[in-house]
Amino acid sequence: MNNKNPSQVRLALVSLLAVIALLAACSSEEIKPPENQASADKTAPSAPPAAPQAVPIPVLAHDEAVLKAANDLFSKAQLANDTPGQQPRRPVVIDPLVDGVSRMQTATTRKMESKISGLVQSKFPQFDVRPFSAANLGQSPLLVVGTFTPINQQGKTEGVREMYRFCLVLVDLKSRRIVSKAVARSRMESVDPTPLPFFSDAPVWARDQTGEAYVATCQASKLGDEVNPAYVDSLVADTLINEGIRAYNSAHYKDALALFVKAEATPAGKQLRTLTGSYLATGKLGRRQENAQAFGKIVDYGLDAGKLSLLLTFRPGATSLHGGTATAPYDMWLKTLAQHAAQRSSCMEVVGHASRGGPEPVNERLSALRAEHVRQRLVDEAPALEKRLLAAGYGSRENLIGTGKDNASDALDRRVEFRLLACQG
Repeated sequence: MNNKNPSQVRLALVSLLAVIALLAACSSEEIKPPENQASADKTAPSAPPAAPQAVPIPVLAHDEAVLKAANDLFSKAQLANDTPGQQPRRPVVIDPLVDGVSRMQTATTRKMESKISGLVQSKFPQFDVRPFSAANLGQSPLLVVGTFTPINQQGKTEGVREMYRFCLVLVDLKSRRIVSKAVARSRMESVDPTPLPFFSDAPVWARDQTGEAYVATCQASKLGDEVNPAYVDSLVADTLINEGIRAYNSAHYKDALALFVKAEATPAGKQLRTLTGSYLATGKLGRRQENAQAFGKIVDYGLDAGKLSLLLTFRPGATSLHGGTATAPYDMWLKTLAQHAAQRSSCMEVVGHASRGGPEPVNERLSALRAEHVRQRLVDEAPALEKRLLAAGYGSRENLIGTGKDNASDALDRRVEFRLLACQG
């Protein structure tokens, strides 16, 4: 028998009834999310769709890539009033293709021009390929501009170059607009990037406005853009310069010199290629005084721009220069550079570069020693430069060609560069 107090029993019953009522209320109440959470759920945007994956540009055999790009260029050309059967054949002129980094014409760019010309003649009868000349430019033709550039796996002109990228554009000189554009990538085998004689014999390298305008017309343009005005304005001078280059490459040095002199007299003729042409042609003709004067103009051109690269050849693994040749008289080059630099108030950094063959620490050390050797040669010629020159070695960090072939094709990677600086103190 239960001996609990009746009052205790009543208290327990009341507590039990209170719990049952609370549970019933909770079960009948709608469970709602917090107010701020409900608002967030109503306004939260849906997840953005995944960005479309870029279709990689295939890397083709070189000849195949050239023909594909050329075929795309002409088959997709957007030409006004182009009604088949009612219009005469449109004249087409190819402005010589160049390496997109060095701005030089090479054995490969010349071969590419021939392939493009042959394709147009065989597959596109509505076009008429003509030589790059002032007379043909007067007919307001379609103009092919193209660059051929070594790149790395990320598509950049730095580091180890593993393929080539080339860009072709078609310019309508009547409208001064880009009417077609094509790009392609090719493998490196069977490619001969050796510069043509004019460019391999050149004593210096620098970028100038005209060369940059040519490259920008191809690489920094899109379909429908107005063509770079600086490029169009230089075309007449460019035809003379290219005729001079062809004459020089064919060993017709008198003709070449006459063409370079004529080009220099045009409004857009003050170019590094013009000055280089006069220097090279007078050297081949044995005109020593004119040759030295022409080199002085080249030096002033580079120093005025703030940067100049001499293409010097060092003995393998050594810091001393070869003795020089008739084409590369190092004593005259360095003496002229020292004299012209001494006449200026600025200081100058002498920077040695090396191609990427071999261990990089060795490249950096060797390039620094070579820069110091050249610095001392300049001081010997002009002692006033002693406190205004400093030497540095960059190894292969600033390779322009970057293929590591260690031959004439990447000679630019072994340059000695002169950079003007403001003097301290």
